[in-house]
Amino acid sequence: MTPAGAANHERTALAKVWCCVLFVATLFLGALSPPARADEFRTPAISVVRTDWAAAATQLRTEIDSQPLAVNQFTFASGRRLRQINPHRIVAMAQLNAVTSPIFPGIQLSPVPVLLPFDSALYLSDRQSGAVNLLIPRYQAGFRAVSMFEAGPSGYDAVFLLDRGADDNMPSRVYSQPVEVQITASLLLYDINDPLAGKGEPVKALATQFPNLRRVIREGYVRYAFTRFGVPYVVSIQCLDSVARSRRLSCREASPVAERFLKALRVAGGTPRAPRYDIAPEVSERPIEYSADFTYRPSGDIITNSGYRGQSGHRDMTVYAQIRFPIEKAPAFANSQSFMNWGDCNLTGRVSFRPAKGDEYRCKRNDKPLVFDESARENYSYPWQDNFCETRDFGVGQCANGMGHQGQDIRPSSCSLRNDGADRCIPDIFPTVAVRDGVVIRTPTQQAVHLLVNTRNEHVRFRYMHMNPARLDADGIVHGRRVSEGERIGVVSNFQDRVGGTTAHLHFDVQVFTRDGWLWVNPYVTLISAYERLIGGRGREYMPPSPEAPAMAHAMPAGAIAPDAAKEGDSR
Repeated sequence: MTPAGAANHERTALAKVWCCVLFVATLFLGALSPPARADEFRTPAISVVRTDWAAAATQLRTEIDSQPLAVNQFTFASGRRLRQINPHRIVAMAQLNAVTSPIFPGIQLSPVPVLLPFDSALYLSDRQSGAVNLLIPRYQAGFRAVSMFEAGPSGYDAVFLLDRGADDNMPSRVYSQPVEVQITASLLLYDINDPLAGKGEPVKALATQFPNLRRVIREGYVRYAFTRFGVPYVVSIQCLDSVARSRRLSCREASPVAERFLKALRVAGGTPRAPRYDIAPEVSERPIEYSADFTYRPSGDIITNSGYRGQSGHRDMTVYAQIRFPIEKAPAFANSQSFMNWGDCNLTGRVSFRPAKGDEYRCKRNDKPLVFDESARENYSYPWQDNFCETRDFGVGQCANGMGHQGQDIRPSSCSLRNDGADRCIPDIFPTVAVRDGVVIRTPTQQAVHLLVNTRNEHVRFRYMHMNPARLDADGIVHGRRVSEGERIGVVSNFQDRVGGTTAHLHFDVQVFTRDGWLWVNPYVTLISAYERLIGGRGREYMPPSPEAPAMAHAMPAGAIAPDAAKEGDSR
């Protein structure tokens, strides 16, 4: 062996020794590290899909070739060359972005091919032929100009409206308002335990255009999910799975609109990006110092017998996003609106409701005593309590019986009673704020405000309920409004179909994107984490006193109340 060869051999042997040492050290340190606790807060697991941009360019070429006047506007490589070139250099996609970005601002930011009901070839053909009035609905199968379009590092979202009578070929419908259609495509898929994942039926009329298309009605939407270019796309319309009404869109009437939308989808833009990798869950950061008084019941611990058809709560220790708490100032109190004081038991039955006669007031489903006073102490005290799977007639795939509340109710810091003797809180005092930088999704007059967040590592949206729609309209909280984290976007109110239709509180929920579209997940731990940052202290999980022991204040966590407190009927 030469001297050089001997030296190389020695270096190789030393490298192997060091590898073994490092491997053993890693195992040793791992054994010393405490295992992750089941009650730790964790960030979500997110899968990242790979995009076939060559396939997108091939589809674009087919679409452009349908209009000879548009062909000269694009530069395409041959099929074989297209598979070999760097996907970042697909010139035709950049050329398409230049055409569509004035209509869909920021479309070039999407890292996935943008499919929209927009015929770029026809639009360019008309423009080349000298047409002056290029009316957008002509190129969008009769759909209005886009109501909201947002592209970002994880994908894109868009909202379109179709007026009744926009096309004679559409079936007549009872619903009198424009139908709102949403489409989302994303690189990111949240890995939630979804028992209904992948369900649905094929759509024969669209089988040729979309071989893997699935139609499913769930969580209040009819959804059409498909995969193209390796990317999941979901088209959805909010609807009621019942008979048609003039003010409530039935899913039967929504389906033809969705299918019209799907038939019109064309490649409209997007820009190839470098591949990315799956995002593994981690332990979520929390304050080190404990709060003096903030306590909370465990995730999934809902009020006894308040669940739909006797179901229990859904335990979920995931912090789905690092957010700013949605009510501007502390304290705030997360608990039930329906199964606590002044609640209506969600119309499942009450034992009396005549406080003037001193009769007992409680929900028939449990023995929890209540008082006819919205300001009752228990309503405005710690500990917090989860009510994600509380009885409601809303679809929630995460809840055991598939129905639930979809979110978490939060009361503000206090209640000032009206002076008319109604035992009702005065609404519209406490500001709500944007939990993140994002864009608003909301048609004027709607009761819900969605805040969409699209960053490199998350694609998530948040919903606020029970703020007054007239005030939201006046403040410009509508489609496309960009807001900054902490910016005021409304006030805690009591609007549910009308002013005073519910108690003074904020309903807040979280939706994450999956192959079935936007699905509700339990926001309780996400809110605990946000509240801890707001108050600068870590909360304590509430442990109720033992039945054998007296409910002494010193035996309970700070801020908790004794079981008999609800019977006192005191208020604040």
